[in-house]
Amino acid sequence: MSTTNNALPLENASPMKKTLPMFDRALLKPALIDAFRKLAPEIQWKNPVMFVVYIGSILLTTLWVQAETGNGDAPAGFIFAVALWLWFTVLFANFAEALAEGRGKAQASALRGTRKRTYAKVLQEPHRDAPWYTVPSDELSSGNVVLIEAGDTIPSDGEIIEGAASVDESAITGESAPVIRESGGDTSSVTGGTRLLSDWLLVRVTAEPGESFLDRMISMVEGATRQKTPNEIALTILLVGLTIVFLLVVVTLWGFSQYAATASGVVGGAIGITVLVALLVCLMPTTIAALLSAVGVAGMSRMMQANIIATSGRAVEAAGDVDVLLLDKTGTITLGSREATAFIPATGVDEHTLAEAAQLASLADDTPEGRSVVAFAKEKFALQGVDLETLGANAVPFTAETRMSGVDLAATANSDSKAGEPALRQLRKGAASAIRAHVEGLGGSFPGEIATVVGTVARRGSTPLVVADGARVLGVVELKDIVKDGIKERFAELRRMGIKTVMITGDNPLTAATIAAEAGVDDYKAEVTPETKLKLIRDYQTQGRLVAMTGDGTNDAPALAQADVALAMNAGTQAAKEAGNMVDLDSNPTKLVEVVETGKQLLMTRGALTTFSVANDVAKYFAILPALFVATYPQLGALNIMGLSSPSSAILSAVIFNALIIIALIPLALKGVKYRALGAALLLRRNLWIYGVGGLFVPFVGIKLIDIVVSVMV
Repeated sequence: MSTTNNALPLENASPMKKTLPMFDRALLKPALIDAFRKLAPEIQWKNPVMFVVYIGSILLTTLWVQAETGNGDAPAGFIFAVALWLWFTVLFANFAEALAEGRGKAQASALRGTRKRTYAKVLQEPHRDAPWYTVPSDELSSGNVVLIEAGDTIPSDGEIIEGAASVDESAITGESAPVIRESGGDTSSVTGGTRLLSDWLLVRVTAEPGESFLDRMISMVEGATRQKTPNEIALTILLVGLTIVFLLVVVTLWGFSQYAATASGVVGGAIGITVLVALLVCLMPTTIAALLSAVGVAGMSRMMQANIIATSGRAVEAAGDVDVLLLDKTGTITLGSREATAFIPATGVDEHTLAEAAQLASLADDTPEGRSVVAFAKEKFALQGVDLETLGANAVPFTAETRMSGVDLAATANSDSKAGEPALRQLRKGAASAIRAHVEGLGGSFPGEIATVVGTVARRGSTPLVVADGARVLGVVELKDIVKDGIKERFAELRRMGIKTVMITGDNPLTAATIAAEAGVDDYKAEVTPETKLKLIRDYQTQGRLVAMTGDGTNDAPALAQADVALAMNAGTQAAKEAGNMVDLDSNPTKLVEVVETGKQLLMTRGALTTFSVANDVAKYFAILPALFVATYPQLGALNIMGLSSPSSAILSAVIFNALIIIALIPLALKGVKYRALGAALLLRRNLWIYGVGGLFVPFVGIKLIDIVVSVMV
């Protein structure tokens, strides 16, 4: 039996939070290579619009080869130029998608780099003193019980069956503050790759090899399971429909040109296949079709940069249509850690004495609550900072097991210490049950008045911490929920977006009403149960509303599974993470607002690009249609408002612009349209002005500039 711990520490940084420049050199070369790999027919046909361009490129390449033999429908140089730019159009579309995918793959590689091969101590029986043997972490099976001690890396995902300890999850979440994990609660889930800082845990493995949370994250980041969203499917159908319409138009124009040329007797007046293909490609919505996949992939990538894993693009896009947000009170609307707001002394104890004792007992408590007690005592009574070494005190740190902290220091002359024993003053601060056990263990009793105060404080939604000096209870410190700064403004912003905010809490109605009014939520539900949450979501959904919710406990799992957008906390239980369609690695419920914003940004980006794609076809009509029929109908020359130098230059300029605009819009597709909390009608008007009018104006300028360059080069 080996006792060697071969676990390797992980870097104190989250790979999900590492962002890459838009056109990072490390991404460009693979994206260029992938752009050519995606020329395979089995890949191209998945995008019907670009598949038509792909077929047109092959057709014109064939016509160019034919023209080189002296039998072409247009000059070989012209056919070659058009064919070349059609190939560029296809390659640019492939490049946009490959670049978006490359950013996800880079994040997946960073995640894969955090995964180290560790060795687990597998127990032969499920108790700490049982014999154990080492097994590589990638060979663990679901059901194995492993012993994890301070300094060990947790080898796989699992549920704690015994023990409580502090865990460093920075390798996964990027947060440096350790978290407490313990058996029997909503914090009993542990993730493979994190590291134990103190104490020990017995963990039952819940993942098979290759199926851990980290493995699933890597798979999702790589986009292996990405599916098109309903809106994306609808848009694809629209684009295919437009392509079919333009295909029929082009075929009709070919027949019409044949008739017109014969009727007018103009030699060479009929439109050639090269020109018809160029017309079809320019009229089809190639811009949005080329960038559609990149927009979807980039939407998921933006979620990853926020340290949120979405199981599919559906979840991201659904967030953009959410109109009801259900938010937990604690940690979402209020600070995750409560702050000291009052000292309530016992009979015969003055408040200053209680504050001083609470401050000393909290010096060894490094939790946010402990620090708030020290800060509140200094603020209220101007107490000076205390150095435990100067006092000769022994610190008693806060642990998840004892649920209290304190100091042992030399007793004063009126100490109750027995003769012949070292005189020690034991100051303790902690949960009421822990202090009761401590006091009774020293032969004291827990006063009834303090029990009453504890109950009163708890009923109004605050947290009571009891302070004791030896066997004597001094009083209670009240910790209260503090509404987060700026949260009221954020809810007002959501209200302007047409989203209703509902606070859900297990607190009593009085506490819930107070917090709801202070935070500015639209509604609240108090004393909720898992059944209440589930019913509430279903009620909203029967009204035709899309509901988002955040949760971290097993009791949240039914509601998370029912919600349209379900953000589960990584620090929560395995049941919650499996029920949700998103997992927040930072376990920060306030990110639900960012999730909605990202979803809306995705929809706005797709809408903006679609508007631009349709609008920029107008300029191409004025460029190509006069060029097609000017020989047969000279009057159409009046439509050449851009003053393009020749029919061939006009056609080639339109084709070149059609290809280059894809490259120009890649940053917008990847970064997304800047999000603004505006109503749907206002956003529509804004997009029509910027991308609709812009889509009309930019091509006129772009095609004219390209025509000037082409004319000079020819």
